[in-house]
Amino acid sequence: MRRNVRFLAGFGVFWIVCVVIYMRKGNDSQGPTENTALILKVPFQKTPKAQVEPPGVKIPTTRDERLSWKYFNEKAYIDKTKVLPGEDAYAKNKFNQAASDNIKSNRNVPDTRNPQCQNKNWRSDLDPTSVIITFHNEARSTLIRTIVSVLIRSPEHLIKDIILVDDYSDSPDTGKELEKIQKIKVIRNERREGLIRSRVKGAAAATAPVLTFLDSHCECNQDWLQPLLERIKENRRAVVSPIIDVINMDNFAYIGASSDLKGGFDWNLVFKWQYLSSKERAKRRAKPTAPVRTPMIAGGLFSIEKKWFEEVGKYDMMMDVWGGENLEISFRVWQCHGSLEIIPCSRVGHVFRKQHPYTFPGGSGTVFARNTRRVAEVWMDDYKQFYFRAVPSAKGVYYGNIRERVELRKRLKCKSFKWYLHSVYPELKVPDKSDLAFGAIKQGLLCMDILGHTIEGTVGMFSCHDAGGNQNQEWSMTKYHRIKHQEYCMGFDSPQAGQPIKLKLCNPTDNLQKWKQINDAGLLQSWDHNLCIDSKDSKKTGLTVENCSANSESQIWEFTLDLP
Repeated sequence: MRRNVRFLAGFGVFWIVCVVIYMRKGNDSQGPTENTALILKVPFQKTPKAQVEPPGVKIPTTRDERLSWKYFNEKAYIDKTKVLPGEDAYAKNKFNQAASDNIKSNRNVPDTRNPQCQNKNWRSDLDPTSVIITFHNEARSTLIRTIVSVLIRSPEHLIKDIILVDDYSDSPDTGKELEKIQKIKVIRNERREGLIRSRVKGAAAATAPVLTFLDSHCECNQDWLQPLLERIKENRRAVVSPIIDVINMDNFAYIGASSDLKGGFDWNLVFKWQYLSSKERAKRRAKPTAPVRTPMIAGGLFSIEKKWFEEVGKYDMMMDVWGGENLEISFRVWQCHGSLEIIPCSRVGHVFRKQHPYTFPGGSGTVFARNTRRVAEVWMDDYKQFYFRAVPSAKGVYYGNIRERVELRKRLKCKSFKWYLHSVYPELKVPDKSDLAFGAIKQGLLCMDILGHTIEGTVGMFSCHDAGGNQNQEWSMTKYHRIKHQEYCMGFDSPQAGQPIKLKLCNPTDNLQKWKQINDAGLLQSWDHNLCIDSKDSKKTGLTVENCSANSESQIWEFTLDLP
């Protein structure tokens, strides 16, 4: 009897120890730092769970027998090109690849939408989309994170497929290995084609009625897709873009962007973000979920009905690599009876870099000038003269044959650029025919600025608003030699060095409001006196007039636009 008791007691202790060890192992495998997206933890089952069909939506019955993204060996995929200790993390992609490589693909990002968006119910009859992502030597971690964010933050039935167009990356395996994942299609170019032609190739392979273009270093936010598709359902000619949040290029922090911005440009045809007018902001406050009309899209992220994309001319296939394509599609859509809109309830993060990680044939400046010259020649009518005056070097750039694009414009009975400026982008000031020079007056990274002052107020310096659309920095040099800001003229009180520059009511008899450009030296000199506009004391007193000196950097100025 005693022997049996000892046996049972020993067996009981052994059983308890086994249970404790089993539970500890189970807890370890589910530790807080474990990334379940990186390592396969459960056996893959080819038979998926039954899906519940949303009202009015028929989910396709054909099965994709490939891996779910959850079972793709992400760690092994990333480790093949991972930044090694001692290597420059910025060398390949011009962002911190080491930081990206250490962030899981299905990480949580802050929901940056307006609360009204979070409580909104979307239509149940939305058309599915093909997502098109082009890439060239993209970091594997950012590429897979883009893909996974699409899959996990979109209703499954609305993603028909994700088409990856590999623009002849050094390693074909970057794209090829991703074909193991459900819904992924990979097209590899046999030579470098560039973003524009690659996107057209991806669109041709798409089978969904809506196309959604994304860059290869994005992260889609919660319910980003439904607002885009709903707007296209309401208006098939609407080309819609999300609010583009910022993913920090150094640490990959996800930062919400302002919802009070729209796309614009200056006469040099360089894209910029600018704030909505006070009237537009008031309208947004009243209805924060409503679409925002934008003169220009950033270019990388937007959705468009496939049939409309084809009808309105796809992309200009004679453009090279990258640059200017957002101008071309923006002018074309607006002038050819469509619209461009930013949809506030849709948010997508994007890694903004300070320079391109890849090379351009002939140099990026040459490619951009060629592409923008084509845009100007086809779409800007006589207003292209202001582009040439802002970028004189563009006159000598070979831009190829534009006959096909000109015929497209005629066939679609597109509107004039004058209509575009009047109806879509009235904020872009058109130089007066009597102006000798126009735009911002620059000195390095700083520009002359009224600083909110009015009559008899001083003029100072502020960071140039190339990306802000601030009218406090708009000036014109008239043929009567006045430097004007709206109804004010720049002048000073007495012909003495050290006098502050002021905003004055224009007086045609006051020669202290009269100036001449000394173009070779960049000086702005008083008409009757050897006094020039100087910024040396701008932080203390604002701009002043001082004895002219071509050797003084604080007296060298440049107008954005010199008009002959």
